[in-house]
Amino acid sequence: MNTIFSLLMTTLMYSTPLILGAQGGVLSENSGVINIGLEGMMTFGAFVGAAVGFFTGNPWLGFLSGGVAGAILALLHAVASVSFKADQTISGIALNLIGPGLSLFFCRVFFEGQTMSYPVEKKLPKIFGSIDITAVFAVLVTGIIWFIFYKTKWGLRLRAVGEHPAAADTLGVKVYKIRYICVVLSGMMAGFAGSSMTLSIVSQFSPAVISGQGFIALAAVIFGKWKPFGTYFACLLFAFSQALTVTFGGLDVIPSEILNMFPYILTIIVLILFIGKTVAPKADGIAYEKDL
Repeated sequence: MNTIFSLLMTTLMYSTPLILGAQGGVLSENSGVINIGLEGMMTFGAFVGAAVGFFTGNPWLGFLSGGVAGAILALLHAVASVSFKADQTISGIALNLIGPGLSLFFCRVFFEGQTMSYPVEKKLPKIFGSIDITAVFAVLVTGIIWFIFYKTKWGLRLRAVGEHPAAADTLGVKVYKIRYICVVLSGMMAGFAGSSMTLSIVSQFSPAVISGQGFIALAAVIFGKWKPFGTYFACLLFAFSQALTVTFGGLDVIPSEILNMFPYILTIIVLILFIGKTVAPKADGIAYEKDL
């Protein structure tokens, strides 16, 4: 029974960064902008969150700062992909290089040449004894995004921009504005995801603290069919695979090397089985050129 409870709590803990990052992907891609730069945004948010949390002693300020850091990188992606019509995949790849690069550079500057930050004294609190408060935040974010998508006029416009931006434009919808907002919010969510990792799960930044979580979050978006709740449950599945690694890693039943590979193997399997059966928003990844 203790093992089952531990497995459930660990799944919930590891699902939070995935959920926050993936919901950012849901926002961006439903507006028509592919954001494969989630990994870089999460990494930069993880560093900024840990650094601000360490120097201020306030984990909440660190958490918010991580979101701002992710939003700044996302703004670069929005300028490149929306304003300058750059290839969205290339722009995302660039951010996946810029995010870790900036993180290591500033880490050496602020932490005496170290590639790891010093541990924060105060982590984000838990509720009910063992549940991270960021896990509750992730559930709330998922519900809010679902409500906006399907219960508000702005959500209808957002989805219209992702499906047929030209038609939406003829009806007076500001395509560029909506895409900018969604991409920046996507980066903010990725920044929150990264800072939740360094302020809830671990207590410091290291170059490997994210280690593919952004790409797993992208897989969850596809597996979840670009929908908020579908993506949420996909993240729980991937987090469960990570929890198995943590829970049974110390046992000799399965080699630890196999367990460590399991989350990434599951990601590949899911993409192979489901990528052909899911349909992305029709305008996803297509730059919109407004007719003059």
